[in-house]
Amino acid sequence: FLQIMCKRNFFLSRKMLPSTSMNSSMQGNGVLNSRDAARHTAGAKRYKYLRRLFRFRQMDFEFAAWQMLYLFTSPQRVYRNFHYRKQTKDQWARDDPAFLVLLSIWLCVSTIGFGFVLDMGFFETIKLLLWVVFIDCVGVGLLISTLMWFISNKYLVKRQSRDYDVEWGYAFDVHLNAFYPLLVILHFIQLFFINHIILTDTFIGYLVGNTLWLIAVGYYIYVTFLGYSALPFLKNTVILLYPFAPLILLYGLSLALGWNFTHALCSFYKYRVK
Repeated sequence: FLQIMCKRNFFLSRKMLPSTSMNSSMQGNGVLNSRDAARHTAGAKRYKYLRRLFRFRQMDFEFAAWQMLYLFTSPQRVYRNFHYRKQTKDQWARDDPAFLVLLSIWLCVSTIGFGFVLDMGFFETIKLLLWVVFIDCVGVGLLISTLMWFISNKYLVKRQSRDYDVEWGYAFDVHLNAFYPLLVILHFIQLFFINHIILTDTFIGYLVGNTLWLIAVGYYIYVTFLGYSALPFLKNTVILLYPFAPLILLYGLSLALGWNFTHALCSFYKYRVK
C-alpha cells in the first residue's frame, strides 16, 4: 500500500511541476500554441526591445563591452553568442539594447572629437552630431539593413530551408557590429593623424588616410560576411566578400591619382554644418 501511494504522489507531483523545456510551449504536433506564438512575432520582439531601451538597469553593459572588444580581436566569437541566443531565446537578433546604447555614446564622443579637431564651434558640432547620429548611423543603417534583409531572404536562403528567414533585427545587428570597428578607426584613431599627417597634401598624408579607410571599410565587409555566414540556412554567403575587389582597386587608384578620402570627408562635414 505504501509503495502504491508513493508512486501515486510521484506521478501527481510530475504533473504539477511546470516544464522548462521547449516542448512545454508547443502543442502535440510541435507547433507553438497561440499565446507563445504571439510572443515570437516580430512586433512583440520589437516592443520588448524598445521597452528595455529606457531601462538601463536591465541592460548588460559589461557583456556589450565584451562584444565590442571581440569585434576587433575575434568577431567569430560574437556570432557564436548569437547562436546561443537562438537556442535559448528562439531569436537571432539581440534582445538587449545595451550594445546600441554604448555605440551611441561612442558615436557622440568621437563626433565631438571630430568637431574639435576641425575647429568647429559649439553649435556647428551639435549640428554635425545630429547629422552623424540620425543620418549616417541610423538612416544609412536602416537602409543597408533593409537591403541586406531583402537580398538574403530572396536569394541566399537554401531551397530546403524555405521555412526559415533572416530576421530584420538580426540584419540591423549585423550592420551595428560592422559599423562599430569602422567608427573607431575613422572617427577615433584617425583623429590623431588628421591635422599633422593626413591633411598635409603629401603622399604620406593620403597614404595614411586612405589606408585607414581601406582597413575600416574592409572590416565592415568582413564582419558583415561573418554575420550572414553564421546563419546555417543561408548559402553562397561568400559573395558578400566580393566588394573587396573593387575596394582594393579603388585604393590603388586613389594612391596613383592623389585622392585623399579623409580630406573629402572633412570638407563634407564642414559643408553640412554651414
